[in-house]
Amino acid sequence: MSKFKEALERGKRARRRQGEEARNEKADWNAPMVDFGVQATAWLNDVVVASLEAAKAEVAGEVAIDIESPPPGKFEALTPLVRFQIYRNQGTEKVAERTFTVSAQLSGEVSVSAPGMVAEEVGNIGDKSDKRFRNLVVRLIEDAAKGA
Repeated sequence: MSKFKEALERGKRARRRQGEEARNEKADWNAPMVDFGVQATAWLNDVVVASLEAAKAEVAGEVAIDIESPPPGKFEALTPLVRFQIYRNQGTEKVAERTFTVSAQLSGEVSVSAPGMVAEEVGNIGDKSDKRFRNLVVRLIEDAAKGA
C-alpha cells in the first residue's frame, strides 16, 4: 500500500510542476515585446550613425561623409533606415560617389546597399556589435579615397 501512496504523491508533484511550468510559459508569452521600429532605430543610431560620425572625424581631410537619417516619427510604417554618402574632397566642390542605404529588415538583419552594389549584411538589431559595419565603412572610404 505504501508504494501506491508514494506513486500517487509523485503524480501530484509532477502535476504541480507542470502547472507551474505552464504558468511560467504563459507569463513569458504575455511579456511585452520591444517595438521593432524602436529597436531598429536605436541600433541604427547607436551603431551606424556613431560609426559614421567617428569615421567622419578620422578622415575629414581627404574624404567627406554626409549622413542623412529621417527625423524621429517620420516614416513610421516603413522600416527604419539611414542614408550616407562618401566622397573625396576636391577643393570646395563635392562630388558624391554613391549614396548608401542602411536598412533594418523585419527579420532583424541590417544591410547596406547602393546602386550597382549587392546588398551586404552588416549586423542584427539584437546584437550591438559594430565590427562588420565598421569594416564595410573602412572599405568604402578606401574606395572613395582611391577614386574607385
